[in-house]
Amino acid sequence: MTTSADAAKADKPRGVFSRLMHRLAADADVLDAEDLQESTGKVGNCCCRDLVAGESVRIAGRLRSVVYTPSEKAPTLTAELFDGTGAVELVWLGQRRIPGIEPGREMVVSGRIADRDGSPALFNPWYELTPTGAG
Repeated sequence: MTTSADAAKADKPRGVFSRLMHRLAADADVLDAEDLQESTGKVGNCCCRDLVAGESVRIAGRLRSVVYTPSEKAPTLTAELFDGTGAVELVWLGQRRIPGIEPGREMVVSGRIADRDGSPALFNPWYELTPTGAG
């Protein structure tokens, strides 16, 4: 039986020359996703591609987008967290803005996965912002 981890290993170039050729020929988005997956896999306990509603998870990744949706009932701040394998929607109810929650920011989130319009989501997740590099 072949697992997704086995498939990922089979897809990865093995030799130095093969890795170099892959990095030269691959699309920048693919390389970014691979680098992000490698770095975030060390921090999170699961990948976005493996999320199941009802599970408690810890995911590390980078925010792709942050959107504020005004509402008469409750404002909502929504962000998309990408970990290199897929994305999860983060939803903070009653929030207009959260300092540090901005596109491009790396963070670790945890909570219980819910299904929101057919996509995985975390409502009011616990989060930890990853320190930005000094430079």
